[in-house]
Amino acid sequence: MHASRPWLFALCFAVLGVTGSQAARAADSLRVMTFNVRLPLASDGPERWEARRDLFVKTIRDERPDVFGTQELYKEQGDYVVAKLPEYKWFGMGRKGGDGDEHMGVFYRRDALRVLDSGNFWLSDTPDVPGSNTWGTPFPRMVTWARFQRTDDGRTFVLFDTHLPYRAQDDAAREKGAAVILERIAKLPPDEPFVLTGDFNTKPASRVHAMLTAHLHDAWLVAPHRRGPDKTFHAFTGEPTERIDWILVRGFRVKDARTVTTHQGKLYPSDHFPVTADLLWPVRRQP
Repeated sequence: MHASRPWLFALCFAVLGVTGSQAARAADSLRVMTFNVRLPLASDGPERWEARRDLFVKTIRDERPDVFGTQELYKEQGDYVVAKLPEYKWFGMGRKGGDGDEHMGVFYRRDALRVLDSGNFWLSDTPDVPGSNTWGTPFPRMVTWARFQRTDDGRTFVLFDTHLPYRAQDDAAREKGAAVILERIAKLPPDEPFVLTGDFNTKPASRVHAMLTAHLHDAWLVAPHRRGPDKTFHAFTGEPTERIDWILVRGFRVKDARTVTTHQGKLYPSDHFPVTADLLWPVRRQP
């Protein structure tokens, strides 16, 4: 009987192999993504949110990040994603305070992580004032953050998610924003792993990148294995022009990084490609 069903053994081994692989990833690594969602605009026509939202969900389902930071997220978009992917939860605040306008929404797998603490601060001269905007940019800019704990072994890390100003003349504001972020990072325990996700609206050759990577590692640059294009913003064309979406880390080792180019014909989940990185936890010291 067993010999007459070799396909059954093959199926069992395949299932065991997938399960073993997932267990190995869960034991030693953390999968992080950054994803500019593109706000819901009816004027986007064939690229409006309603047309691409299920492709957005598919991209998340296929990549299966443990945690991901978003930009340009509106509440209706975040709620749609978790309704379709109930294994995730999300949190965040609108950049003007409350639930309106853009969020730096942070999503996480409820089976893998729990939130120990979370909050928001604004990239301004008054970071603790919701909606504050003191550097002459069109919109407030902010960071949503959390301290996460793994559900299996209790290890913790901190994640910041941000979206810097977009105009060419906003270099000074981007640099001031990076300085505020670094001030907040400096207050964290130096031995606690840390991740910064975001759309930085500037190139890796910029002073903003130099400021941040003086203290953090750019996952794309240090990854021993990379896949996909290095640039991320493509304006719904599939032809990216700038690498402005970054994952920066401290305390983790980067196993690999990839730019995700999921699409269906000419339809893309966003006008940015998301970036995913598999991070290796630091080795625990023996007591």
